[in-house]
Amino acid sequence: MSLNTFGHLFRVTTWGESHGPALGATVDGCPPGVPIDEGVIQHWLDRRKPGQNKYTTQRREADEVKILSGVFEGQTTGTPVQLMIENTDQRSKDYSEIMEKFRPGHADITYWQKYGIRDYRGGGRSSARETAARVAAGGLARATLGALLPDVRITGYMVQMGEHAIDRGRFDWDEIERNPFWAPDAKAAAGWADCLDTLRKSGESVGAIIEVVARGVPAGLGAPIYGKLDTDLAAAMMSINAVKGVEIGAGMSSAMLTGTANADEIFMGEDGPRYGSNHAGGVLGGISTGQDIVVRFAVKPTSSILTPRRTITKSGEETEIITKGRHDPCVGIRAVPVGEAMMACVVLDHLLLHRGQVGGNGK
Repeated sequence: MSLNTFGHLFRVTTWGESHGPALGATVDGCPPGVPIDEGVIQHWLDRRKPGQNKYTTQRREADEVKILSGVFEGQTTGTPVQLMIENTDQRSKDYSEIMEKFRPGHADITYWQKYGIRDYRGGGRSSARETAARVAAGGLARATLGALLPDVRITGYMVQMGEHAIDRGRFDWDEIERNPFWAPDAKAAAGWADCLDTLRKSGESVGAIIEVVARGVPAGLGAPIYGKLDTDLAAAMMSINAVKGVEIGAGMSSAMLTGTANADEIFMGEDGPRYGSNHAGGVLGGISTGQDIVVRFAVKPTSSILTPRRTITKSGEETEIITKGRHDPCVGIRAVPVGEAMMACVVLDHLLLHRGQVGGNGK
């Protein structure tokens, strides 16, 4: 299997399977001299790890990261940084009953059609367990951004679960860390808790919409045509397991606007250009404007559910399947720190590209 790497200068290669001995990431292109240790990265992994509350999978993984290379005396050396996370709570026997069946909504059937190999242990490489490696790499990217652009702040949160969306009028940045859904609306979070309790007990699942915002990103990151910042952001978010849609700024809603309503008017402020709105999501012509960069992505419902579904076997026989095991009733919850990690990696990558082409951080 090829194509396990993303990024241009800050390049991340992830490796490992859901039920293998370990998984991790090899990060190439990280500048030297960035203060880093395992504790800095662990902070971000702890936000993603399973089993933290009743609304996520009860698989118990410490997700303890080990730095195997690229760091000496608490600083990056400029050489590849190898990050490893051991799997400690695999229960492959949970999947033995479905080894000959394809789970609807999963990548089982397409992996088998492409590679001719059926790794039934939690999906193998296609499992969302792979995202732990991305979050580890994102922790390194955040540390590097902190050294190069200390004003950058990257925050993800859930804005919708199923049909129930937040009220933007109640948006509270401080509330995001206070509830298990990373919701900026306390009232919406309380309603989601009741909804998910019912779904979880019935063996059902539900989808979600996640928004990730990068504040403090300077103008000038990205390049025209094939090196657009929003192109790489869209690809990064779309690569996350279970993501089926991505939009920047107003996104799909911009199709309902007039040109007058959509155009973000420009004024001259004390510190340079300022904008009357941000329908563009902080990116114009593929280049950052200096406004908040706003990305949203839709996560489909977890396909592993207890409700019987029709499917076929490897030999082509029609049958039914019930997917047992430990699964997230709303995988969107743990997608929040993954989206943040991908934002960090892409923003850093484009910062390094920008510095390499024009030097400094632009005007």
